[in-house]
Amino acid sequence: PEAETAAPGPGSSPAGELVPPGGREPTARPGTGLARVAGGVLPSRYAGAMLAHAYLDRIGAEAILAAALPPGLARPRYDDLGLLTATSLAFALGVSSAEGTKHLIPAQAGILAGIGRLPDPRTLRPRLAAIADHCDPLALQRQLAAAMFAADAPGLHVYYADDHFVPYEGARPVPKGWNTKRRHAQPGRADTVVTDYHGRAVCFATGDPSGLAATLPPVLAQLRQVLGTDAKIMLGFDRGGSYPVTFRAIRDAHADWVTWRRGPLAPVTAAPRRHWAAHGDGKPAEILHVADETVTIKDYGEARQITLFEGGNPVLQVLTSDLDAPAAALLAWLRCRWRIENLFKYLEDHYGIHWLCDYHASLEDDDRLIASPERKAARARLREAEAALAAAERALAGVLSSPDLSAAAKNKALPPAEKKITKARDAVTTATAALKGIPAKLPASQVTPGAQKAILRTRRRSLQMVLRLLAASAEHWLGNRLNDYLRDLNEYRAITRNLLHLGGTITCTPREITVTLDPPAAPRIARALALLIDEINAAPPRMPGDTRPITYQLAADPPI
Repeated sequence: PEAETAAPGPGSSPAGELVPPGGREPTARPGTGLARVAGGVLPSRYAGAMLAHAYLDRIGAEAILAAALPPGLARPRYDDLGLLTATSLAFALGVSSAEGTKHLIPAQAGILAGIGRLPDPRTLRPRLAAIADHCDPLALQRQLAAAMFAADAPGLHVYYADDHFVPYEGARPVPKGWNTKRRHAQPGRADTVVTDYHGRAVCFATGDPSGLAATLPPVLAQLRQVLGTDAKIMLGFDRGGSYPVTFRAIRDAHADWVTWRRGPLAPVTAAPRRHWAAHGDGKPAEILHVADETVTIKDYGEARQITLFEGGNPVLQVLTSDLDAPAAALLAWLRCRWRIENLFKYLEDHYGIHWLCDYHASLEDDDRLIASPERKAARARLREAEAALAAAERALAGVLSSPDLSAAAKNKALPPAEKKITKARDAVTTATAALKGIPAKLPASQVTPGAQKAILRTRRRSLQMVLRLLAASAEHWLGNRLNDYLRDLNEYRAITRNLLHLGGTITCTPREITVTLDPPAAPRIARALALLIDEINAAPPRMPGDTRPITYQLAADPPI
């Protein structure tokens, strides 16, 4: 659980404030907070992470992160901008949680953001919590996404949305959701994330697990704020959101959608036609047999249905609101929806998005709608009445059709049988009327008096999510730039991650910062990195909170 106050320890004062090495009070410049690293040749085994500043400066992360810091929160011993930057770079180095920063060398990790030392987790966590409680992390992510698109356009108007379940192992009554990994329901949170066609996280929302059909409209509203009111949007998602209510919400947001059809395949009335799908990677074009037609979806209206045939038989169907795009292109775009699944796996493995970060929760009455036990009992009574009516009608039919009874015996048995049917019909009518007056669902606190649910805090975790996604976007950009020279589609992401761990020295002078990196052992990687450095040095970046330009170079001799 996150501590509200910091205990004294290395790198912290009794009040939980940053203290430089040696325990002396920092000399704070007006308006800058904790004094920045001014000069000297500083060795760092994490010098490769300084490459991330090329991306941070490209999107203007300094102005965005600084805007998230309210003036009333500033304290003279803190450099909050450097603190946020250092935390994001720590995530880029593979630290999965704020507590994991204790495994980094504080002095060598702090200089990556221009501060003297990375604070102890007992100081770092409360300060991040204070920042999160005074800002809107979702608005911060939207600003970063808008800056990301301003620097590097998304290319296509196709975006993907999906839910990511985060399990909760505590003892509080947290609502349950479906854990797709363990294949069972358990307490937790659900993050709804939107990515662009290139696999970059754009925006996210977090809340109780409730299904993509309920969580997709709010995150779509965030995407619209990022892109603007006139931007064209095609939203792709899996069967979890393939419901008319989702289709209507997307249509009301003036966007298009594409998804798989739920349930069994619908009848196909259009004749299949051949389409050529080019892969663009040197492979021959793929021939697809596709039937394209317009269908009517209940509670929504007309939509486009695309059916893929293999061996003359339909194998899958796609529904979309786009009436103009080629059928083969729509199939390819929806197949690329796996990019968001791959992103979730990558972010879990390397950026710890499955961490809750904060176990504090507030209790409130459980207002979740659950099945009413009174209605269940009323349904049982109705079924009993209907069964009694059916038995009475069968008894009357048996009397009329019995060959063993005389006419006089039948006339004598008919009135009681008809009376029994009339009584059974009255019972069915009474049970039906009683059932109509009972709501199908009721709040859980009304069904079980005193039932409560735990609401986990979201701001603190959301702020860390923003810093994680910022680091992931920086790695994504660096990886693509590096692969322009490396040309290794299979390993360039892993190579980029390892380059962030290159050692070297950081030379600070009053006018500039020079980062000298140890050359990689593989010659092809060293050549690609040298070309990437030349590209970055053409427009030297600056780290947030510092006006000195950063230039990069490779050491002449590799380390022994």
